[in-house]
Amino acid sequence: MTRMSIFDSPLLLGFDHFERVLDRATKNSAEGYPPYNIEQTSENSLRITLAVAGFVMEDLSVAVEDNQLVIRGKNIDNKDNRVFIHRGIATRQFQRSFVLAEGIEVICANLDNGLLNVDLERTVPEPEIKKIEIQTTNAKEKGRKAVETIDVEPGD
Repeated sequence: MTRMSIFDSPLLLGFDHFERVLDRATKNSAEGYPPYNIEQTSENSLRITLAVAGFVMEDLSVAVEDNQLVIRGKNIDNKDNRVFIHRGIATRQFQRSFVLAEGIEVICANLDNGLLNVDLERTVPEPEIKKIEIQTTNAKEKGRKAVETIDVEPGD
């Protein structure tokens, strides 16, 4: 059985990349550990906060891989003969991924009181107007094609 997608439309050429990104985001949303918040800190800034109690800076890594923010934690369990009656603080290794949109940059990451904060910023590019020349072929000339260039200004 083939899967139908909105991106299969002939009017959406070259958007298959978005379908792959959505598939990755759906797969990543099934993860439950560690818990996290995403907050908007200004018009063009975001902060992702992960609860990483029990992890120290050396146990954590933050990287951007193929338009994904990947946060990994590997806690080396110290076997110091501690006996737990109840162990509710998870310290297992994890990998949490966030798909980044075009133009989102990771500014910094810091660890504060068991919370890992990763600050992101959207760079707003200057609008780019690309002028496309329209060419026509004069069909009246025999054996030779004449090309006429028409300049079109934005808003015409």
